[in-house]
Amino acid sequence: MILDNKQAKNDFSFLDQSKGEAIKKYGFGLIIDEMAKAGLQFGHRTSNCHPKMKPYFQGVRNGISLINLEKTAEKFEEALKYIENLISEGKILLLIGTKVQVKDLVKSTAQECKLFYVENRWLGGTFTNFEVIKKRLAFLKELEAKKESGELEKYTKKEQAKINKKIRDLETKFGGIKEMTKIPDAVFIVDIKKEHLALKEARAKGIKVIAVCDANSDPTLIDYPIPANDDAVSSIKYILDKVKTVILNKKININPSKSA
Repeated sequence: MILDNKQAKNDFSFLDQSKGEAIKKYGFGLIIDEMAKAGLQFGHRTSNCHPKMKPYFQGVRNGISLINLEKTAEKFEEALKYIENLISEGKILLLIGTKVQVKDLVKSTAQECKLFYVENRWLGGTFTNFEVIKKRLAFLKELEAKKESGELEKYTKKEQAKINKKIRDLETKFGGIKEMTKIPDAVFIVDIKKEHLALKEARAKGIKVIAVCDANSDPTLIDYPIPANDDAVSSIKYILDKVKTVILNKKININPSKSA
């Protein structure tokens, strides 16, 4: 369910502020009212909700399910602790998000954190047939090296144009995982309904899954589910900003000399 920022910022009536829920804090700087302003609480129409998400619901507003942000904070805290440990151990985390409204955010977050990412179409076999994918990555790097060295100049302009187009196409498909030499230890998925193929491959290969689970998702498929709105940009930005902060802080602690 996509709601604009104005709706997300102004609808706080589901919070009982007399009990202090709106200012309660959790680990990693998670604050309920900030999550509400970002619109994490808005789910889907009740007819589209997944029955296994019911434990995370707080109620219904105008036919739209409302996610309990206290439970969101609890599960998000667990996910962030796992991510923190993952980075501490030097393990690989891959970000996946191909929806139009979030793909640029996924890419920029991954690049800032120096993570691998997939922001365009998921390619079948990326995990389950990684040896074939590795050959395509090697081919891309070979073409880029030839271009960088000036070797392409020996070809005709037509041939150069064809090779450059091939490089662009491969970069679009594989740019975010170009330097990935093995399948990741964990993936962070923005929308498991949209990225169902990536989720299926991750589960098949025993890769840990952290994911934003909207009201229409099955959270039992996820190792570290984050019950929240996965459609609104403001919601995903809030979540990815927290993930980014945890990763960058942990990397600075591991390599303080690189923070200068």
